[in-house]
This record gives sequence, structure tokens and C-alpha cells, in this order.
Amino acid sequence: MRLLVGLGNPGAKHAGNRHNIGFMALDAIAKTHRASPWRARFQGEVAEVTLEGEKALLLKPQTFMNESGRAVRAVMDFYKLPLSALHVLHDELDLPAGKLRVKTGGGIAGHNGLRSVSAHCGNDYARVRLGIGHPGDKALVHAYVLNDFARAEQPWLEALCVAIASHAALLGKDDALFANRVHLAMEKAGHAEAKTPREAEQAKKAGQGEEPR
Repeated sequence: MRLLVGLGNPGAKHAGNRHNIGFMALDAIAKTHRASPWRARFQGEVAEVTLEGEKALLLKPQTFMNESGRAVRAVMDFYKLPLSALHVLHDELDLPAGKLRVKTGGGIAGHNGLRSVSAHCGNDYARVRLGIGHPGDKALVHAYVLNDFARAEQPWLEALCVAIASHAALLGKDDALFANRVHLAMEKAGHAEAKTPREAEQAKKAGQGEEPR
């Protein structure tokens, strides 16, 4: 059995935040693959799903981001799962908006959710890094991740969640192929060059400054 964990903060206040893209991706997987209803267990919300004949557990910790590892550890202990069964889906400032990378182990890049998961479970688990772009100034990061995605970002966000859900069965079987399939789906949907609001504004200004042709 695989354990797919989405990172985010609980409650309606945070539902649309950039920091909650992990929750959004899990919701898309649950909807696409007709998961069981979400249930309150293990200090989180849990749903069961079958991905191409294999059972997987979806977990959205409800402990707030910096305590996410408590819920993950509880599930892993109950089902006696190895770290190799764990994939954590989370927001990634250091990836352009709409991009996705999968990596096992490595650093946490200042992400409080990953810090907690690594502290409770160890570090050698797979991270599914979901690019949200960077606000351009370190001082703006806190407000940026805790604000909702802008309306202009919704098309690429929805396309990314759909692509993740469509190819979720590959997670844990062939992570490289999963990432490639998501990339191709984003290209096909016209979101290969997704932009944050800051990048869109910069592109608009650059376009206005171009010489007429």
C-alpha cells in the first residue's frame, strides 16, 4: 500500500492558499479515482483509493503545517509502512509556477511541513514538489504562501491538479515517468509557461516597452 500525503493548513480560511496546493492535488486524486469519503483519523483526514488495482491511502494532516509529521507518523505506524511507500505533495517556491519535480530525500528548503515529516519519519521519502513560483523578495514569502492563488493562476492550477490525478497510479512505480506525463499534460493544456502574478505583470510591462513591429 502507498501513502500519498498532501501538505496544507486546515480550515476554510486556508483552503485557497498557495501553501495548500498539496491538499488541492489530493482532492483531485480522490475525485478522479472515486476515493472513499474523507474520514477524521490519525490527526488528519484520510481517504482510501484504488490506483490501477493497487490500494493507496490519501492523508491531509489537520495539525497545521509545522506539525504535519505527527499525522504521517501515526499512519505509517498503524499500517507498518516503510518510508519507500511515502510520497509527500507540497508547494515549492523554488520551482516556476505549474512545474512539478519528484525527488527522494534531500533538503527541506525551509518548508515547515517537510521539516516536521522528516523529524518524525526520517528523510528518505519521495517529495512531489509543486511549483508555485517566488514572490521575488524573501520578506514577501510568508504572505505569499498564505494568500490565495490569484484568479489568473486558476487555469494552470486546475490543469496541474488534473494532470497529477490522471497519472497518480505511476507514483511509487515510476516517478520519472509520472513527472514526464504531468509535464506533457501541462504542455498540451497550454500551461508550459505558467506565470505567477508578479511574472505576469513583468511580462506585461516588458510587452508594453517593446518597439512596434
